[in-house]
Amino acid sequence: MAKKKKKEKKFLFPNFGIRKEKEAFIENLTMLLSSGLNTTSTLRSIEEEIKSKRLKRIVRGISNDIEEGYPLWKSLKRSDIFDQSNISLIKVGEESGRLSENLKIVSEQTQKNKGFRSKLRSALMYPIFVLVLASVIGIGIAWFILPNLAKIFNNMDIELPVITQFMINLGVFLGDYGIYVVPAAVLIILTIFYFVFLHKKTKYIGQAITLSIPGIKKLLKELEIARFTYLLGILLDAGLPVSNALDSLISGSKNGLFRYQKFYKHLKINVENGLSFKKSIDSYNKVDRLFPRSVQQMIVAAEQSGKLSEILLKISKSYSEKVESTTKNLMTALEPIMLIIVWLAVVFIALSIILPIYSLVGNFN
Repeated sequence: MAKKKKKEKKFLFPNFGIRKEKEAFIENLTMLLSSGLNTTSTLRSIEEEIKSKRLKRIVRGISNDIEEGYPLWKSLKRSDIFDQSNISLIKVGEESGRLSENLKIVSEQTQKNKGFRSKLRSALMYPIFVLVLASVIGIGIAWFILPNLAKIFNNMDIELPVITQFMINLGVFLGDYGIYVVPAAVLIILTIFYFVFLHKKTKYIGQAITLSIPGIKKLLKELEIARFTYLLGILLDAGLPVSNALDSLISGSKNGLFRYQKFYKHLKINVENGLSFKKSIDSYNKVDRLFPRSVQQMIVAAEQSGKLSEILLKISKSYSEKVESTTKNLMTALEPIMLIIVWLAVVFIALSIILPIYSLVGNFN
């Protein structure tokens, strides 16, 4: 019997710095096991190719567990870097003799999740980059250029426009205290961002903010529907009972949207109590905010026809295409908005400098 071993140390961000290598690990594990190589030899071979010291240590621990009698799914679970949905698929594969087939599904699921993250990043990266760059340039001008202009304007006997006086006061303030104020402001902004968008107990606030932005709201909703239908469909198709599939779905959605997490828990409880998908969906308050009526009807019809996993995968495919289209449209819409924001910032700074020069020329005349 395998001895109880110390569990792998938990991290605040388990996948930080190893996500790409973890994805490669799953792909290599799938290919090597499919070729007929035994699990221990496969893990030893993969370990040699891994560059990350942390992931190398984790894979070595998994290999040691296998040698001591642990099943693969339990060893992967103890590593604390794999989603519960992946663990469930591997467990079912080991118990049913379909490990290589289910590992292929895990690999496909990993690539699918990677695609979802990539689409979300591509939609948000551009506006964030533009706003950060504009902020850095603005602070740089106010900190290093405006204090010098302030000295020039103060020696002139002219009345400065309001915006110029504001920018000069800001420049003088940053010139005197910028070395303390700017780092403190950046630290405060990062702290607020962490608690609003990343901390597990308060990130629902950030989600509520993003879900109030029309274009982002539509994208996040389509992403969640595509992910939900794909994950549940693939789990059911692999042979998991509905209750276990929903349990894995909940565990794999810990970093998802809180509104959907609550619905998944409601769905699981109702299904375990013997209710159908139709009654479970109908009994959830404001379910129409989460899923379009058409998606609800397709799920209900699929359950009644016994083709739930098949229809869920078709819905996922359809919504993945919608995500692609929404991402492109969102990028197209954001580009002129970002240009206008940058243009307004440039105009504001330019006017604050040019207006007093016009006043000076007027006094000379």
